Amino acid sequence: MFLLSDWLSALLSWSLFFYFRKTYLENTQFKIDSNFVSGITLIPLAWLLLYFLQGTYIEIKRIFRLKIISLSFVASILGTILIFFTLLIDDVINGYQNYYSEITLLFGLHFVITTFSRLSIGTLLIHSIRLPNQGFKTIIIGGNDKALEIFNEINSHPKKINSFEGYVNVNGKDRLLDEKLPYLGHEVDLEKVLRDHEIEEVIIAIESSEHNRLKDFLVRIDDGHIRIKLLSDTYVILAGSVKMTNIYGALLVEIISEAMPFWQQAVKRLMDILISIFALILLIPIYIASAIAVKISSPGSIFFLQDRVGLNGEIFKIIKFRTMVVNAESNGPQLSSAEDPRITKIGRFMRKTRLDEFPQFLNVLLGQMSLVGPRPERKFYMDQIVKIEPQYLHLNRVRPGITSWGQVKFGYAENVEQMLQRMKFDLIYMKNRSLALDVKIMFYTLIIIFKAKGK
Repeated sequence: MFLLSDWLSALLSWSLFFYFRKTYLENTQFKIDSNFVSGITLIPLAWLLLYFLQGTYIEIKRIFRLKIISLSFVASILGTILIFFTLLIDDVINGYQNYYSEITLLFGLHFVITTFSRLSIGTLLIHSIRLPNQGFKTIIIGGNDKALEIFNEINSHPKKINSFEGYVNVNGKDRLLDEKLPYLGHEVDLEKVLRDHEIEEVIIAIESSEHNRLKDFLVRIDDGHIRIKLLSDTYVILAGSVKMTNIYGALLVEIISEAMPFWQQAVKRLMDILISIFALILLIPIYIASAIAVKISSPGSIFFLQDRVGLNGEIFKIIKFRTMVVNAESNGPQLSSAEDPRITKIGRFMRKTRLDEFPQFLNVLLGQMSLVGPRPERKFYMDQIVKIEPQYLHLNRVRPGITSWGQVKFGYAENVEQMLQRMKFDLIYMKNRSLALDVKIMFYTLIIIFKAKGK
């Protein structure tokens, strides 16, 4: 409904702008010509593309009025500037005052019409969510006095948006919510409860000081889709970690699963594609020289393909120049070390300069990898890591990368312990990823390549 409303609003605002522009600014007669038809055909589509890149249509169900106004205002400014410099700046005008009038008219018409239609739909959507059993499907983990207090505070408010499905017990004792909510099971049943009830929000009502238990719950729940909220304490509040989404709601910390805004994700993918195409063409001489060097250095194939775990746990074939002798893992999976005799002479140089990773630009084009992201690992070693640190699975929520912060800071891992150390850098990247950080990592990767200091 938002999509149709935005398309109609863009079409109406451009039509009115075209009419007023011709009639009042240019003092000519309005007529439906090819320019007008092209405008009402292409301009609304351009606006929809801008809204999509802005992330407007993500989680529409959670949109609120202030956010609607904010998104509409920013998009109207950007869109007006783009339209002006691409379509209107070449107009024959009587004076620069006409330019100012055109910009003001286009912005005013588009912002007012779009915002009004969005607010109308948004208001209806908000009211529908507040109807009984129409809110976000929510469970509470815990049954203590804190859990009861949170439930009473949220459920008693007339503007509540949570539809409580029940609660999950954590210790087999605290059952204070029995008279308020259905008992859905013990914490060992958590995954089944989330799946069977299609839960959208989870409130973890245990003390934030119980770090190990909290970490376990976060690893099991945080899939990038479920909203997670937990109790805050004074330290967390003073540290500025409380995300307020409702000034009337309970004081809870909301876990932010995705640090990178949607528009940056779109730009990141576009950068992946463009840079990979450019690299695959520009680096043809290096590919040819590397292929010859690998072939001469030792018998065997030029390329090395290996199964790796990628986005959402899917297996893909990673492509590399071969840097080891053939059948290097005839006795099973083995990690390489600095003085590994299986590495060929040219292979040692290629690892230091990262030349062996260059064929992975093809993996990037295929959508299996990104330029920057956590390095993909083999399932054999991932299974070992997860037994020690289950949160390693969080790295599978984004595309793996040709280079990563962990790779820049730590290099190749020689054992599981070093993998765990590298994981810390990649987890920090996950929680702070942005285009600026990606560019910084790529810059440091180039330094490693030119200095041949790769580990």
